Amino acid sequence: MSDLLDELLADVRALVECESPSHDLEAVARSADVVAAVGTTRLGVEPEPIVLDGRTHLRWRLGDTPSRVLLLAHHDTVWPIGTLARRPFSVEDGVLRGPGCFDMLSGLAMALHAAAGLDGVTLLVTGDEEIGSPSSRGLIEEEARAAEAVLVLEASADGGALKTERKGVSLYDVHVTGLAAHAGLEPERGVNATLELAHAVLALAGLGDADLGTTVTPTAARSGTTTNTVPASATLAVDVRVRTRAEQERVDVAVRSLAPVLPGAALEVRGGPNRPPLEAASSAGLLERARSVATSLGQPAPGSAAVGGASDGNFTAGVGTPTLDGLGAVGGGAHAEHEHVLVDHLVGRTALLRGLVRDLLADPAPVREHVGGGPR
Repeated sequence: MSDLLDELLADVRALVECESPSHDLEAVARSADVVAAVGTTRLGVEPEPIVLDGRTHLRWRLGDTPSRVLLLAHHDTVWPIGTLARRPFSVEDGVLRGPGCFDMLSGLAMALHAAAGLDGVTLLVTGDEEIGSPSSRGLIEEEARAAEAVLVLEASADGGALKTERKGVSLYDVHVTGLAAHAGLEPERGVNATLELAHAVLALAGLGDADLGTTVTPTAARSGTTTNTVPASATLAVDVRVRTRAEQERVDVAVRSLAPVLPGAALEVRGGPNRPPLEAASSAGLLERARSVATSLGQPAPGSAAVGGASDGNFTAGVGTPTLDGLGAVGGGAHAEHEHVLVDHLVGRTALLRGLVRDLLADPAPVREHVGGGPR
């Protein structure tokens, strides 16, 4: 193995073997310490720790010139403490395994190596991405507004494809209020919240548009208290995924306009857009640059993919900064028992990332133009 691959594997192992479930603040803090130690070794400078709402994030500003490229990663994972005991770090037959290795600790290790010695780069490593970035969103958006381009180290799509589109996400809770009554003696005196909820489910599901890639999915529902009582209340969670801001706004207006069908029932809608979409226009220029760099390195030009899942790249694209996602590890099984990384791709992907950053630092003009979203 090359020296770089040996170092990458050692760094991924150090990160994987410090478990970091997002909801465990002490675990995330311990993980941040490990990331800081590994990063200081590779980058030659200590990070700035940023603790927000008890969650630990790390920021490196590299070089003496103003930062122009933002590398974005996270060190929290979805795996609870104890997962490592039954799924330890391993490398066998060219496959690396361990909780969080694909999403996205290998990508984080790659970023630490790719950014070494560069001038004008910020590396931001957050600790709450897997739960929606509640504390780090403002920090991410602030850094993105100051950057010419954002490169996100989330794992690649199938076959190493870069993620050029991510759907925006909206999350809603629908609360139904009815009126309780005895289901056997006088059901007609009640207002059935379950029945009202059924009307709402059908209305919401009808807001989707398959041709536009818009999905409106009623998910977790609860209703009633006992089997012989007309339910007086019910709740419903709704997951919305959209490709464009226009669709996100259309669905938001429609969900908030939901009205009760049964006389005497009441509806309250809470929630709203959680992440704006990462649209193709935000990543197009960076994708072409990445393909050009790959060719110059003698690598196959990476493919592109539109995915339904969201990342912090949605936030950076949402403020109008060109964003390219999926630059991390090649493998599969994010959030699943078969999570893995293909070792043979680690060095090449790291070289691609470093080459792309250097290319952008030399000439950011083709991606500098504001591409939409919020103010910069």
